[in-house]
Amino acid sequence: MTIKVEGMHCASCVTRVEDTLKELPFVADPSVNLAGESARLRFTEPGHMAETAEALARAGYPVVTDVVEIAVEGMGDAAAVAKVEGALDDIPGVLEASANPATGIVRVTFAAGAVAPSALADAVDTTGYRAEIRSGGGLDLDARKAAETRVLRRDMVLAALLTLPVFIVEMAGHLVPGFHDWLHGLIGMQALRVAEFALTAIVLAVPGRRFFTQGVPQLVRMTPDMNSLVAVGTAAAFVYSTLATFAPGLFPAGTANVYFESAAVIVTLILFGRWMEAKAKGRTGEAIRALMDLAPKTARVERDGQTVDLPTAEIRAGDVLVVRPGEAIATDGEVLSGDSWVDESMITGEPVPVEKAEGDAVTGGTVNTNGALRVSATRVGADTTLAQIIRLVEQAQGAKLPIQSLVDKVTRWFVPGVMAIAAVAVAVWLAFGPDPALSFALVAGVAVLIIACPCAMGLATPTSIMVGTGRGAELGVLFRKGDALQALEGVRVVALDKTGTLTKGQPELTDVIGDDPDTVLRLAASVEAQSEHPIAAAILRAAEDKGLALSEPKGFRALPGFGLKAEVEGQAVLIGAERLMAREKIGTGALAQEAERLAALGKTPLYVAVDGAVAALLAVEDPIKDTTPDAIAALHAMGIEVAMITGDAQGTADAIAARLGIDHVTAEVLPRGKVKALEALRAEHGTTAFVGDGINDAPALAAADVGLAIGTGTDVAIGAADVVLSAGELSGVPTAIHLSRRTMRNIRQNLFWAFGYNVVLIPVAAGVLYPAFGTMLSPMLAAFAMAMSSVFVLTNALRLRFVKVAT
Repeated sequence: MTIKVEGMHCASCVTRVEDTLKELPFVADPSVNLAGESARLRFTEPGHMAETAEALARAGYPVVTDVVEIAVEGMGDAAAVAKVEGALDDIPGVLEASANPATGIVRVTFAAGAVAPSALADAVDTTGYRAEIRSGGGLDLDARKAAETRVLRRDMVLAALLTLPVFIVEMAGHLVPGFHDWLHGLIGMQALRVAEFALTAIVLAVPGRRFFTQGVPQLVRMTPDMNSLVAVGTAAAFVYSTLATFAPGLFPAGTANVYFESAAVIVTLILFGRWMEAKAKGRTGEAIRALMDLAPKTARVERDGQTVDLPTAEIRAGDVLVVRPGEAIATDGEVLSGDSWVDESMITGEPVPVEKAEGDAVTGGTVNTNGALRVSATRVGADTTLAQIIRLVEQAQGAKLPIQSLVDKVTRWFVPGVMAIAAVAVAVWLAFGPDPALSFALVAGVAVLIIACPCAMGLATPTSIMVGTGRGAELGVLFRKGDALQALEGVRVVALDKTGTLTKGQPELTDVIGDDPDTVLRLAASVEAQSEHPIAAAILRAAEDKGLALSEPKGFRALPGFGLKAEVEGQAVLIGAERLMAREKIGTGALAQEAERLAALGKTPLYVAVDGAVAALLAVEDPIKDTTPDAIAALHAMGIEVAMITGDAQGTADAIAARLGIDHVTAEVLPRGKVKALEALRAEHGTTAFVGDGINDAPALAAADVGLAIGTGTDVAIGAADVVLSAGELSGVPTAIHLSRRTMRNIRQNLFWAFGYNVVLIPVAAGVLYPAFGTMLSPMLAAFAMAMSSVFVLTNALRLRFVKVAT
């Protein structure tokens, strides 16, 4: 599950949260995402969400929670209470369930976003008590984030207003000659310093308080983070300046200077950076929000003979929804009554609405365009198609790519390392610096603490992943596994299945060659009626068009990779490719030449044998999808070779490959042969992707370096794939690879900036340029550079929102 975690601001925070989760014996595979401010984890046993939340809270990173109240009928004694509470406590994501038998209300606290309220009610139903959601469960995480952004903006503006007088007093003299002398004569230097002290104290205590309340506890735990660096740096400048103001005699002559403006400006600039960062982070999740907005917040539901408006979260399986023209369908279901056209473009990418009538399935999030529909809810909450798509995108966004491993190793020691460098810088300046050495040491130490930016390092990879995978969802490319985003970049050859991938998957019977074609077609269709293969459907349609009466077959048996066999009207019937005839030692005679001719035309020849002798040859043609030629051309333009692996006859495969410009052909292979063919391609060319849609493609999808499933294919194929092409078109393959390349390039740009920034500027802040150029880096400039570093990384990642479809 994925939970939202508060208080993470830098890469060091990510490390702390992951370490905390790894220490829990019932948590496995934790992965923390700084950009999404979330943690993805797996529980090895139920009922431990509360302990997980407690552990994170102790570490300083509390879990965002939500509360829902459920009315339970018949919960009148202690046994019923224990039963209901136990059922709820066992749900992963629930922190606490507290039932009140007097009121019949159960108050459930759970990790926000991890559990659907409808799932809580369903869990109570399994105990034998009827549950109804009364209130709660409506925490809007986006609204919460927007409120946090507004608070940051308010505090930044307050800090800026308080800092401006301090900045003018200390810095205006560098721009306006004589300003300091005039001001000191007018007000007095000591009075000015006291005023600066008061204003800076307010800046640190009010808008800057967050750095101390979050950074100091982490420092005490010996797990310092970015807040700790800011807290130590600003506190050092403030305390030094305060002593110089009220007890100047403690310092050597000429060193009792004040740095109030540095402390105040540092807080203001970092708050400005965080505000900009929060705004940019909000845009990284736009794709997820757009998907969530597809489903309506409320729906019209028939309950107890009345039609009432209910929150979508309260819809249960079996509820009847009334969908008016222009409304989005709230959840997956089946049409009970009514006729309409439904816009399914959010699933299929096709702009043309689809006709729906009684008995047809509809998908939650699609839009009813004209007629009114009554729909029975079949899949609700987390089970809907839209929820599954959102879950796929969230999982990919929360993934850690292999490229992240270096960042993790560095960030584990980054903040302690920076504090050590700051201490060394102070010691070196005190020992070897010119007079006033103490002032130089303070400036160098504070600048090093402030300029170090673990934020940029922590945001470099996850922000690009979030934006890239979100953009992929908008383009019909769903990454089931985050690793695929990196692996696709290195693909050298794309192997394709034929039926349903290159072709429409809706073949038509074009030829029946034999002495008694109608009789053979009737026998073949009787056998094929038991199969769900697209070719079977084509043969059945042809028999229906001729009005042939079918018979009930006996002993039906599918022969994977070969064909079908059964007994019809007392006759043994075999239907399949030439290899089936060869296996059964049945000669094909003169029909073999016809099969070669048909295969050369791109058709699939199938033999029909009756009682051990070939009776006829059937030819089936599956039209190539309109988008296939352009997709293959786009892959070639990207420098990628294309292969076709199919169980079809060699002649048919060669004809289609020649028409489409496919580079490598492997035909007449069984499902396990596709895996061997993939291994041969990988050995010769390197990283290999496989694209398929059928059950027989699942082994190859799982065995490929990257498996891409056509989204209109079977659940088994989609489950075995790394990437799902939801539009069901091959054009999604070059788009997925193009998106992968752009995202990985973006990640490398971010990492180069984040590491290069720290490697170059930390030594500059320590004062390495002073011996040669006589210049020191002001802590204020260090704060500005640090604030802008994170903003640069986020802004660069947001460019991925404009990636186009590959052509």
